[in-house]
Amino acid sequence: MDKKSRRIVAALAGAAAVLATSQAMAGAKIAVITPYLAQPGTQFYVEAFQGEAKANGWEVNVVDTKGDVAAAISRIEDATNQKVDAIVINVDPAQVAAGLETAKKAGVPVFGMDAGASPLLVTNVTSNGYAMAADTAAYVVNRINGKGNVVMFVYDPFPPVQARDVIADAIFKNNPDIKVLDRITPDVKDGGIADSRAKMEALLAAHPNKGDIAAVWAAWDQPALGALQAIEAAGRGGEGIVITGIDANPQAREAIAKGGNFEASMAQDFKGIGRTTADAVKRTLAGEKIKQSVIYVPTKLITAANVKD
Repeated sequence: MDKKSRRIVAALAGAAAVLATSQAMAGAKIAVITPYLAQPGTQFYVEAFQGEAKANGWEVNVVDTKGDVAAAISRIEDATNQKVDAIVINVDPAQVAAGLETAKKAGVPVFGMDAGASPLLVTNVTSNGYAMAADTAAYVVNRINGKGNVVMFVYDPFPPVQARDVIADAIFKNNPDIKVLDRITPDVKDGGIADSRAKMEALLAAHPNKGDIAAVWAAWDQPALGALQAIEAAGRGGEGIVITGIDANPQAREAIAKGGNFEASMAQDFKGIGRTTADAVKRTLAGEKIKQSVIYVPTKLITAANVKD
C-alpha cells in the first residue's frame, strides 16, 4: 500500500471512530439532580442544559428533591444503579458525598452545575460568587457612604451562596461605621420570598425608626424581593433603604427598573451555565480530560442604568 493510500485509510478510520463516538454519545442517558428547582435560576440552567442535551440526542431525567438535600444522596445512587452515562448535580457536594462515592466506584462521571468544587466531581460550572458578592457589597457601601446598619440574607448550606456571604461579610467589616444588624437564613422550600418577607417584617417592627436600617444585602434575589415587599407594606419605602440581590431574575429586573429600593443585582448567565455544563459532559463522554475543577461563566452588575439593555 502506497503512502497516499495509507493516508486515506487512516482518515477513513479516524472518521469512523468519530462517527462511532458521536453515535454512542447520541444515546447517552444523563441524570440531573437538584433540591432547588423552585429557584428561578436553577430552572433557567436546567432548561438550557436540556436544550443542549436534546441537540446532542441525550436522554435526560431531571430529579427534583424539593428542598430535601439528604434525598439527593439516594437519587444519585439510584441513577448510578440505573447505569446512566453521567450525573449532573445542583447541590453541595460535601452534603451528598456518599452518593458521589457510589458514582465514582461505578465509574459514572458527576458534574456540578452551580454546585461546589469537589475532587469527586469532574468539574463545577458556576458564576464567580466571590466577584458577584464583592460588586454588590461594594455597591451597598458606596450608596450608604460607608455608614449604617445592614441586614444580610444568607444561606450557608449551599456553597455557591456561602461563598458570597464570606466576601460580603469581609467588605462590611472593612468599614468600621457599618454594622451587620442581622444575618438571616430564610426557608427556601418555596424559593425564599415569603419567609424572607416575614423575617424582614419582624426586623422592621423591632427597628421602627427611619435610619435604623440603611441597607439590605441579599445573597440572591428571592430574599431581596421578600425584603422589598416587607418594606413597602410597612410604608417605609421612602426611607432610602438600599436593597441589592444576586441573579437579576425577571422579578428583580422589574423591581430595579421601577427605581425604588431594590437598586442592583448581578446578572448570572444561567443559560450559559447550563450550556457550559452540557459542553463539559459532552467533552468528557468524548474522552477528553477536563483540567479545571471550576469553570466560571461571566456575570454583570445590573442597575437602573442598564436594566433595560
